[in-house]
Amino acid sequence: MTEETLEGWTPEIGRGITLEEVIDRAFDYRGNVTVVRTDGTELEGYLFNRERAVAEPFVQMFDRAGDGPYDIRYADIRTVRFTGKDTAAGTSYAAWLRAKESKKPASGA
Repeated sequence: MTEETLEGWTPEIGRGITLEEVIDRAFDYRGNVTVVRTDGTELEGYLFNRERAVAEPFVQMFDRAGDGPYDIRYADIRTVRFTGKDTAAGTSYAAWLRAKESKKPASGA
């Protein structure tokens, strides 16, 4: 995981980060994630919704083939791995500004 992308990150829930925080980051992530369930099964795909303000919070996602949506309760999630390519990596304003500055010719002669 770098400052600009979560790509490749496999968080350990409870080691300084909660499941809710990881799910929030997965919701904002612009790539596929792999949800690892407490029973050991995994679902890779795009997490497009999370619902926290209900009796049993859950996420919704489409699998890699586009099937779904699948509902997965927070209680059934062990962790979320950021396995897909971060399609938004390097597209922030800060990244654009750095790229622009690096293309400027060196001043002074």
